[in-house]
Amino acid sequence: MGTKGFFTDTTLCIGCKACEVACKQWNQLPDDGFHFTGMSYDNTGHLGSSTWRHVGFVERPVPLGTQTTGAGDFSWLMMSDVCKHCARAGCLESCPTGAIIRTEFDSVYVQPDVCNGCGYCISACPFGVIDRREDDGRAWKCTLCYDRLREDMVPACAKHCPTASIQFGELTELRVRAQQRVDELHRRGMPEAYLYGHSPEAQPGTEGLNAFFLLADRPEVYNLPPDPAVPTKRARRSWAALGAAAIGMAALAIGTVLTP
Repeated sequence: MGTKGFFTDTTLCIGCKACEVACKQWNQLPDDGFHFTGMSYDNTGHLGSSTWRHVGFVERPVPLGTQTTGAGDFSWLMMSDVCKHCARAGCLESCPTGAIIRTEFDSVYVQPDVCNGCGYCISACPFGVIDRREDDGRAWKCTLCYDRLREDMVPACAKHCPTASIQFGELTELRVRAQQRVDELHRRGMPEAYLYGHSPEAQPGTEGLNAFFLLADRPEVYNLPPDPAVPTKRARRSWAALGAAAIGMAALAIGTVLTP
């Protein structure tokens, strides 16, 4: 069937939040409260159990030499964030009940009728995506609109994005399209454009992301980790280092005993 995913081009995002609204409407998600967050135009703040698409507004200084008359001394970066549906998913590996599965579309799906609310998946996600609801304690996140995919429909967020910032399709095709877009931006004088999480080589800690991004600044600026890795992968490295250290100490102790 092929791996399905998202390519999100942040240079095309206008911050309209159509993706957020479409996601909430289709999935019947509750609102996040109507209160002042102090975060510019960002009223949702971050991804969570009731926000599966989050449009972030990042204010940054205008780089020297690029200021234009009347434009002010700051610029906007906007990005619609979502679950990455990692090729190697920490949430899936840590789930003790089998509630989190890999679907036929290669997306990562939480079965709400199996989830017991233990929360292990929350600490295992290097992106801070998955979260529990206060009312039922179960974990929730983007499903890649699994119900729509089974009916051969495009996910709600991509369907309603007016600028094609969010693109959905076969992952191999999206990667080609994304690289072409980066090459185009480089030709147009935007050398800082690059792809985040598009391949195992680019994101070895998660073996690549099925929802990847075109960025124009460091990942941290977009509230993305520069070097994400599932905890189990780091744990194996830690055990290997511990084993090597133990062997070294044992060899040192033997050498000390045998020394006349």
